[in-house]
Amino acid sequence: MWTPDEIARLCYEHYGSRLPKQGKPEPNREWTLLAAVVKIQPIAGQACDCPDKQVQVTKEVVSMGTGTKCIGQSKMRKSGDILNDSHAEVIARRSFQRYLLHQLHLAATLKEDSIFIPGTQRGLWKLRPDLSFLFFSSHTPCGDASIIPMLEFEDQPCYPVNRDWAHNPSLEASGNLEATEDKRKCEDPDSPMTKKMRLEPGTPDRKVTNGVANHQSFGNQGSGPVPPSVSCSNVTSEELATVTGMAPSGAKVVDVYRTGAKCVPGEVGDSGKPGVAYHRVGLLRVKPGRGDRTCSMSCSDKLARWNVLGCQGSLLMHFLEEPVYLSAVVIGKCPYSQEAMQRALIRRCQNVSSLPKGFGVQEVKIQQSDLLFEQSRCAVQAKRADCPGRLVPCGAAISWSAVPEQPLDVTANGFPQGTTKKGIRSLQARSRISKVELFRSFQELLSSISEDKWPDSLRVRKLETYQEYKEAASAYQEAWSALRKQAFGSWIRNPPDYHQFK
Repeated sequence: MWTPDEIARLCYEHYGSRLPKQGKPEPNREWTLLAAVVKIQPIAGQACDCPDKQVQVTKEVVSMGTGTKCIGQSKMRKSGDILNDSHAEVIARRSFQRYLLHQLHLAATLKEDSIFIPGTQRGLWKLRPDLSFLFFSSHTPCGDASIIPMLEFEDQPCYPVNRDWAHNPSLEASGNLEATEDKRKCEDPDSPMTKKMRLEPGTPDRKVTNGVANHQSFGNQGSGPVPPSVSCSNVTSEELATVTGMAPSGAKVVDVYRTGAKCVPGEVGDSGKPGVAYHRVGLLRVKPGRGDRTCSMSCSDKLARWNVLGCQGSLLMHFLEEPVYLSAVVIGKCPYSQEAMQRALIRRCQNVSSLPKGFGVQEVKIQQSDLLFEQSRCAVQAKRADCPGRLVPCGAAISWSAVPEQPLDVTANGFPQGTTKKGIRSLQARSRISKVELFRSFQELLSSISEDKWPDSLRVRKLETYQEYKEAASAYQEAWSALRKQAFGSWIRNPPDYHQFK
């Protein structure tokens, strides 16, 4: 049907041809992350009598996102007009919701063909049975999926990036996040710190600090794994087993790639020990900010949630007979572990039960492509060679949806790029995929349908606020409650007063 390389190539070509220059990384100075949702549909008229025959399919990008940032808790707004999380995966998913809203509008108004067909209950729709959607990301999701084994003598994925793990072991690099001041100094080739530890590209250095041998760290691929220093440590057999279980048989695990995402309050927490025991796996994590804690869960956690609740969110469940699930996840070329991906996205939730009809833990197909995203950190690092200045994450995020009107949205710091402090409260200062704008699109869909054709969940009582509409999606809320109770009890939820806008 399709191969991981075909999906990656399609997304990279779409990025190059359909996304504007505005919002893309500055050449040789910036990098970014890419994610997309791809619609898969069998070509009509194929003979299916031969079981070995590969079904020919059409592949279409229906949403895309780039981005590496998220805002701190202090910058969150109760008006719903700011993007709290602008990581590529989240931007792509919110852009996908915009696409789904448009397709529901087409179905409800009978204007033209839609991906949805009538369900069995009044006002409800379901996905056409021949369609499926897969998720592509140019990098391993931040959080649990990025905690993967580092094998002795394995080929390193990138040129070295200057970081002093030995002198500052708490400095967890996460290139997709707002960097700390010390980290930026480490990455600045002209800083005194860097000059003391500069390496030739591709040459791992080995130096001794306090009697412990340490390898120089290598650059992380986007929000994915960050290679740490390799150190000799006294590790228990239980701790070693958590990562050696992920390594190919017989391979010696010397350390783990690390994630910058922090354990949420209420979780056991990382041990912080040197070497393979640094992280505990399977935990919920939040994306760190620069000095200002965030409330944004890691992309690994969010993908795991979507694998149980669907990608459509609570609002759209009012119109859907069953959730819209992803059939596959494809990751671009980067540090990667199939075992870690399976654990993070599926196995953490595999024992969740008693879900409402239509909901379930999906056995999503997970594969990796051999194609590298040309504006990933690794690719840019390799090309820039001796370019002056430091390599930094691109501050902008781009959203693209397969909708006829204004498909593009370029933001920075959660608002449309170029928004001034004075203009923040204006309608023009809202991203098209912000909560308040998606809610407005939902209300427009509702107003386009005669009230006698509304689904039952919207006819029980008069609803006004965003929070009220979310809570009224009873099946979704029941599934979400079961998931939290059985697997994700420490999930950070925004207080209700952040959802009271109309």
